[in-house]
Amino acid sequence: MAPTTQIDSSLKNGYQSNGKVKNNNSCSVIKCNATLAEQKISIRGLVGKLLSSPNPDKEILSLGVGDASAFAAFREGRDVSRCIMESVNSGTFHGYPPAHGFPFVRRAVADYLSWGVSQKFNEKDVFMTVGGTQAIQVILTVLANQGCNVLLPRPGFPPYEATCEINHIEPRYYDLLPNSNWEVDLDQVRNLTDSKTVGIVVINPNNPCGAVYSRSHLTKIAETAAELNLPLIADEIYGHMVFREAKFVPMASLCSIVPVLTLGALSKRWLVPGWRCGWVAISDRNGALSQVRMAMERLMNVTSGPASIIQAALPGLLSDSNDEFHSNVVKLLESSEEALFHMIQKIPALICHSRPQGSMFMMVQLDYSLLKGIGDDMEFASKLMKEESVLILPGTVIGLENWIRIFFGTPPDLLKEAMGRIMSFCSRYA
Repeated sequence: MAPTTQIDSSLKNGYQSNGKVKNNNSCSVIKCNATLAEQKISIRGLVGKLLSSPNPDKEILSLGVGDASAFAAFREGRDVSRCIMESVNSGTFHGYPPAHGFPFVRRAVADYLSWGVSQKFNEKDVFMTVGGTQAIQVILTVLANQGCNVLLPRPGFPPYEATCEINHIEPRYYDLLPNSNWEVDLDQVRNLTDSKTVGIVVINPNNPCGAVYSRSHLTKIAETAAELNLPLIADEIYGHMVFREAKFVPMASLCSIVPVLTLGALSKRWLVPGWRCGWVAISDRNGALSQVRMAMERLMNVTSGPASIIQAALPGLLSDSNDEFHSNVVKLLESSEEALFHMIQKIPALICHSRPQGSMFMMVQLDYSLLKGIGDDMEFASKLMKEESVLILPGTVIGLENWIRIFFGTPPDLLKEAMGRIMSFCSRYA
């Protein structure tokens, strides 16, 4: 989904051959990129719209935006300021960083990604990016020409669709199966693939479903991709953020089966989304991605990477395991998910088919037979905000109508209060 734009919809069809349009005052207006001329649904745009009309008598409680960094309880045991201050005080990181990232930073990321992987990464396999979003843009740009297609999960993460639309790449959606722990529908993947398909995106641990795939299922995905002669794009932004009996398995551990492009970032595991520091790493045992690697090097030469100060702080964060901090985050997420699941069970109109085992989100289906006067997930979210000042994300914006995504990376008291309001709301419409 392309970013929300403020252009007047009346301008969409008024393009002239000179690249201008006429507005109501008869003055020329320079046209924008046609892809961005039409209003689109985006997470940020939709969240902004929902937040504009809360109940003025109730404090806004957000279960809609995936940012746990705002809550002090999730920051206990974390020491990121020391790494930043050392970076700043050194006085050596105020200039432009190398196009692909500082070599010592790329090496630190390579070492971090090599945990549990037989074929280790080296620094030349890693390219530093401005967060996970630029990593998505870089991967799809180097893989696909205009008119190609890429396979995306449904429900999924909207920046993939936005990047496809802007670059004239066709997004094709394979379903995640809610009654099978949100596993990939591999038969559908095979049916969607043709000669113009350039790759398969797999998000694990999953946003928005909270699924954590077993090694067995990941192996089946890798074998299917190899059968179709396609690389895997492994979105592992939430890598290692798993709980209960789940275990995170890096897709790169299966690179002997299929070439893998792994994207990651500091944003979620270290709870610093505003730092905008991410990476793309190539796992390519047989050289199938040699042209992709070359294209990525060239693309990074003409785009900006993450800030030098932030990059320089990264090795300190990665080398210091911050075990206490990471354990605390996982423990809080597990506790919050447990509480959320049991509260959902008390609301007949809400159905959780597969409990999350990772990330910070739960997908919940709406049973409209038990809700009077609510027609879809967008209306549910809008009325919930207007009456109860509780923000949740409608499933429509992430590809699954009549579902909602609930964020549980919050303190227990906030989660309990928000779910209490949702329970009251559903009771009123029962």
